[in-house]
Amino acid sequence: MASANVQNLVCNPPEIVRPSANFSPSIWGDLFTSAAINHNNQLICGEEIEALKMEVRKMIVATETKIREKLSLIDSVQRLGISYHFEKEIDEQLHNIFHNNAYLEVMEEEDEDLHAVALCFRLLRQHGYSVSTGVFEKFRGDDGKFKGDDEGILSLYEAANLRTNGEEVLDEALVFATARLEGRAELQCLQRGVPRVEARRYVSRYEELETRNEALLRLAKLDFNLLQMLHRQELGELSRWWKELGLVSELPYARDRMVECYFWTLGVYFEPQYSRARIMLAKTIAMISVIDDTYDSYGTLDELQIFTDAVQRWEMKEIDRLPDYMKIIYRALLEVYDQYEQELRLQGRSFAVNYAKARMQEIVRSYNIEAKWFIKGYMPPFSEYMANGFITSTYYLLAATSFLGVASATSHAFDWLVNEPRIQVANVTICRVIDDVATYEIEKKRGQSVTGIECYMKEHGVCEEEAMQEFKKMAEEAWKDINGEILKEKSVSMEILKRIVNLSRLIDVVYKHNQDGYTHPEKVLKPLITALLVDSFH
Repeated sequence: MASANVQNLVCNPPEIVRPSANFSPSIWGDLFTSAAINHNNQLICGEEIEALKMEVRKMIVATETKIREKLSLIDSVQRLGISYHFEKEIDEQLHNIFHNNAYLEVMEEEDEDLHAVALCFRLLRQHGYSVSTGVFEKFRGDDGKFKGDDEGILSLYEAANLRTNGEEVLDEALVFATARLEGRAELQCLQRGVPRVEARRYVSRYEELETRNEALLRLAKLDFNLLQMLHRQELGELSRWWKELGLVSELPYARDRMVECYFWTLGVYFEPQYSRARIMLAKTIAMISVIDDTYDSYGTLDELQIFTDAVQRWEMKEIDRLPDYMKIIYRALLEVYDQYEQELRLQGRSFAVNYAKARMQEIVRSYNIEAKWFIKGYMPPFSEYMANGFITSTYYLLAATSFLGVASATSHAFDWLVNEPRIQVANVTICRVIDDVATYEIEKKRGQSVTGIECYMKEHGVCEEEAMQEFKKMAEEAWKDINGEILKEKSVSMEILKRIVNLSRLIDVVYKHNQDGYTHPEKVLKPLITALLVDSFH
């Protein structure tokens, strides 16, 4: 009888019951697959932009301009998204303002202009200059509240978002300014906004200001349109690559989010010199999204173990051991990294691929650990969950990958990143805890008990709301670390540090209001992507 049962199992193996994630299809269709580019318009825009750049450059370096006016001009240039044309000039101006103590002219003037002081403080801190928070004490009344008009309080709010650990005056300023400005539509923290999104919004607002500078406005609009053409070309290339891979048609359980992947890269760097960097980062995000869905929503423990082992060996011959549906993923993964290596070898930077590959192997190992927890119903201690969760957040992998196409990212920069500097740990912390809060309800409905919130609730004996508040507090502390490291970290350039900060900013935007904007882009990301990649300025 037993022999008959075994024979029956061999001939008719039990059907594998796989969970179904039921992700919605892409909302973009073929919109970006065949984007038509008007090269004549590109040429005309480019010529006028060069003339306007010369005009603006003269304005920035003008020696007769008062400090307040200079700071206001630099702020406008940055917020309009055109400062990348004038980085050298802006750095020189702020360097002189700080090291010649010229900023004290603004800080110590008798008229107590909160807007001017807060603006000066913010600009200098954004560029790595450590300005004392004592400059805000004179704006506090005996009751501890801050004095200033709406413009001043809004500027105070922006400055306070650059607070570091132990800066109580800014902690209090942020609480006060947030309460005072509650309900204002334009209340958007610049430090945590995606630069390209903020620039798109600010151009429209700047246009309505009576004090606007027409040359700045014209340059911002033309430059936005010109860059948008480049961005659409890149997204067209990626969309065609993604379609030709056939991952979505072959793997219906996976999210089809190529456009959202590209949006992520625009948040890390939008400037033209990072074109290939965006392509590389977008391909990696798309690949890791499919791999994540395979571990999270489809593979069996045995299949996932075989795939994990194959990725550690990283050899094409391993493909024969994989189930058919995994072969397409494995082949695409190895081919993508081969392409990176070929491209970077031409620049003498092929060493960079090994760092990114090691992070990919690491994240696959951690996905496998997570899958075992989920399938076996094991709930780890919170510290064990977080150690693994930092890796599965994807931000160790994406930070390393974001350096691939950056010419100035030497082996020293990668080694610095491997050693997990404080700013990177803060970056990964923000990603992990904000993601956990945003996806908690969805994962709970799917029956997933091994979540950060659940682990924290069990270990600390608190309710769901308390756990979520604690996670948000962790994110706030991590932002203070990021702000502090921008002032202290001298091992790498500001160009490298900006990639880390921009990755953190993306989390604040993509997971706004506790929503998973990547998985469900309709409400959160669709209007932003439309503004950046569909709508042009007239």
